[in-house]
Amino acid sequence: MHEAPPPTPASAPASTAVPAEPLSHGLKQRHLTMLGLGGVIGAGLFVGSGAGISVAGPAIVVSYLIAGALAMLVMRMLGEMSAAMPASGSFSVHAERALGRWAGFGVGWLYWFLLVVVLAVEATAAAQIAHGWVPGVEPWAWVLLFMVVFTAANLTAVKNFGEFEFWFAALKVGAIVVFLVLGGLAVFGLLPDTDPVGMTNLTGQGGFLPNGWGGVVSGVLTVVFAFGGLEVVTIAAAETDDPARAVGRAVRSAVVRILFFYVGSMLVIVTVLPWTAQQAGLSPYVKVLDAIGVPSAGQIMNIVVFVALLSALNANLYGSSRMIFSLAERGEAPRGLLKVSGGGSRETSGGDSREAAGSGSRETAGGVPRRAVLASVSFGFVSVLLNLLWPDTVFLYMLNSVGAVLLFVWALIAASQLRLRARLEQEAPEALSLRMWCFPYLTWLTLAGLFGVLVLMLTDEAARPQVLWSAGATALVLLVAVGRQRREKRAGPPTADR
Repeated sequence: MHEAPPPTPASAPASTAVPAEPLSHGLKQRHLTMLGLGGVIGAGLFVGSGAGISVAGPAIVVSYLIAGALAMLVMRMLGEMSAAMPASGSFSVHAERALGRWAGFGVGWLYWFLLVVVLAVEATAAAQIAHGWVPGVEPWAWVLLFMVVFTAANLTAVKNFGEFEFWFAALKVGAIVVFLVLGGLAVFGLLPDTDPVGMTNLTGQGGFLPNGWGGVVSGVLTVVFAFGGLEVVTIAAAETDDPARAVGRAVRSAVVRILFFYVGSMLVIVTVLPWTAQQAGLSPYVKVLDAIGVPSAGQIMNIVVFVALLSALNANLYGSSRMIFSLAERGEAPRGLLKVSGGGSRETSGGDSREAAGSGSRETAGGVPRRAVLASVSFGFVSVLLNLLWPDTVFLYMLNSVGAVLLFVWALIAASQLRLRARLEQEAPEALSLRMWCFPYLTWLTLAGLFGVLVLMLTDEAARPQVLWSAGATALVLLVAVGRQRREKRAGPPTADR
């Protein structure tokens, strides 16, 4: 059983009131905090950062600062809206209320598609690592095991998801803290058999900007997507006892600490070793740990990356199930997905939600959207099969089609916040417990920054296919959304017999 979410303030307008949901409130503040801290600390940082260093040199620190600031601004906007109007659909609900049903439909389905496609990448990569440890077990068997375990965890109480993520995040955060401590000691020559490094590696090999500001820009394009994943915090906040307070605390603590972990790690890496020692595809963390004499550094980092991949898989399965459940609540996905464990469900009619649990109660025994979980994991299995069978053709096209979706989602978050902030200030200012800084100037600056990243991706030969395919997928989804809206408008309001 769970308590109903706090009532919307009496003065809150109908346009911003969010109906209570029949989901369990089993997540605690510690779950949400660690989800925020560990949600974006993944393989993109531990392995992918090597590609950024190889193009930007020591200035990768600046690239991470720029990308991190962009992500921090987006999260502040999302936190403002989620604290005022917590919902399991998060930014999809906000987009619908700010811009219309087409926006909520579009961003919700695009984000769901992004998560279930990336889920396949994570499951396959984790299986390859596990196969290296136990060669007798084929990668497909590991994938099956991972999917079954995390599906089971997500089908039971939401606190199981929270516990998995809490300990996964704790290990990742702990690994980075240890790395920062060891790296800092190495920089000052305080470890055995080490001499102070000084500024040699920051200023040598071409200087701090060996490839100029163009290298910094290329670094931003390489690392900006590593910050994706923070959005799940605002989705999960709807399943806490006090969503408004929980999301506010999580956003405030997570973005600054994550920026510290990312930028701090990069500063240690480019200070301890010359940037020319790094290369794409190899973990710079392993190279640093090897250089300072940590035994079995490669295997240690393999374990950390393995945990990071499983953590991302778990979080993506959770986020995708809640997103498609929210879409079903608003009539934008099949109504059969509304069933929740414990007998509760939410049926929709014409986009308005109503509770269909016994006796009109909003409380349920379990509150887990099991059909939504199964729908998400089913498509995840399809993605995994495509990745195993046709990694360089069919799955590559799917991966390209979500390559830039995160930027489109962030842009819609910013556009939604522009509309909703003005509306809330006029109609329900007391709901703004968390506020975006320097509104509306930083919101417009964020939109300009996102547009700039997309333009730069179009000029980059490697990134251009991702933008074009993602734009095509986005246009297709929005075309369907507009078509549905026009068809419903012509059909008129629903009647009792339809």
